[in-house]
Amino acid sequence: MIRLFIFLLGVLALGWGFSWLADRPGLISITWQDHLIETSIMVAATMIVALVAAAMILWWIVGVIWTSPYSVRRYFRARKRDRGYQALSTGLIAAGAGNALLARKMSLRTRGLLSADQEPLIHLLEAQAALIEGRHDEARKKFEQMAEDPETRELGLRGLYVEARRLGANEAARQYAEKAVEHAPYLPWAAQATLESRSQAGRWDDAIRLLDQQRAGNVIDKAQADRQKAVLLTAKANDRLEGDPKGARDDAMAALKLARDLVPAAVIAAKAWLREDNVRKAASILEGVWKIGPHPEVARAYVRARSGDSTIDRLKRAEKLEAIRPNNVESLLAVAQAALDAQEFRKARAKAEAAARMEAREAVYLLLADIEEAETGDQGRVRHWLAQALRAPRDPAWVADGFVSEKWLPLSPVTGRLDAFEWKAPFGQLEGPVEEGSLAADDAIANLPPVTGVAREVKIGEPPKPILVQVTPVEEAPKQPEKREAVAAKTPAPANLKPKTEKQPEKEGEPVPFFGRPPDDPGVKDPNAAQPSTRLRLF
Repeated sequence: MIRLFIFLLGVLALGWGFSWLADRPGLISITWQDHLIETSIMVAATMIVALVAAAMILWWIVGVIWTSPYSVRRYFRARKRDRGYQALSTGLIAAGAGNALLARKMSLRTRGLLSADQEPLIHLLEAQAALIEGRHDEARKKFEQMAEDPETRELGLRGLYVEARRLGANEAARQYAEKAVEHAPYLPWAAQATLESRSQAGRWDDAIRLLDQQRAGNVIDKAQADRQKAVLLTAKANDRLEGDPKGARDDAMAALKLARDLVPAAVIAAKAWLREDNVRKAASILEGVWKIGPHPEVARAYVRARSGDSTIDRLKRAEKLEAIRPNNVESLLAVAQAALDAQEFRKARAKAEAAARMEAREAVYLLLADIEEAETGDQGRVRHWLAQALRAPRDPAWVADGFVSEKWLPLSPVTGRLDAFEWKAPFGQLEGPVEEGSLAADDAIANLPPVTGVAREVKIGEPPKPILVQVTPVEEAPKQPEKREAVAAKTPAPANLKPKTEKQPEKEGEPVPFFGRPPDDPGVKDPNAAQPSTRLRLF
């Protein structure tokens, strides 16, 4: 655009100049060697412009002739380079598609058309062709050559890192990642690998420093950086809790500022404050995390904050947690456990049953079994609740990559990934959830009709034959309910259960109660009691 503007200015200047000369006519006389030459100013100006143009054209022709060998060489060199880059592009595409034959062919063609010193991607093509052909030793040599070149150092280290991970050489992979981070801390793969390796070695300060560099270089976003830094600070505080409670407290508090819902950080901070006999500050931290999300570890730390408290005091602290987050399963379980420890069985049973109605799971039924054993000692009911616990969904736990841990860990023991543990149910339930209102064992047996069987002898080696069973109508055994009530009367009933009476008509809209039925296991029966007439005898 600028050149066009200059050209237009030159044309306008020439036109204006000729117009100015045409308006001012005159003669020019030249005497040279007894010759007198006279011409007008316009003709003289035209001749001068023509001579200048002819000189320029002559100079251009001489330049073209003089530089023609170099121009020819440059043309063929550019043509060869274009063919080389075309072969390089085709080879890289073939390597990415897994076409080993075409990738090797294009690699050899590219080597003949281009120089590896001028185009380092030739090393990459050869390394990729060697990898898809299974020649890993040759590929590693190519990556080592690339790692020595400043232009391809990062690419070579990446290839060496991937090969080391493939072979299971974790220490070599860590060294390659460390070297890559030294030259380029903005590489995500190198920074993440180095961060995990430093965390596995317990070098929390180095890991935090590297994480700050990543955040400053915009390698990871602010939310992810804050979360990972909080996890690292929590792990560091956990290591310092025994030897340096004050330092552990500062690290845990810093972690809570970055991630308010990080339960391990809150528990460690509360323990550190309790080491300094500051119960009020510890309780405040635990209450803040409990408001965000109730957690059993927070409940245990809060209820047992003071070692000298009585069971009644612990029950009051558990009730305070329930007041903070009412209608929550963890709140109900905390109060039920504290009430069981305080021997307040009625409250413990009521809270546990409310928790079971809200979310039936393993811990709820195990707690009901403990309450039943402590209050009544009825082994039948205890076994009933244990059977319910076996069929109930699993309790939440710390899970990372399929690994279930009893306590929180900063890294996954399976993959080494940072901040991998989550609080969730570890596995799906195979049997399915327990349905409310299911019949207990005694009720199911009572509804069966009386059965009489035909006995026969079975000889050894004789194939089994179908057994004929004759079922009699229910009307033929009208005395069965009376005998069942007589047998049940000999078994002492728990104090908190009312004896069964005539079935009362249910009110409209009133739900059937889930609890209060006889257990699945009726317990040990009296051997002296008469056998019911509906007993099935096959042999």
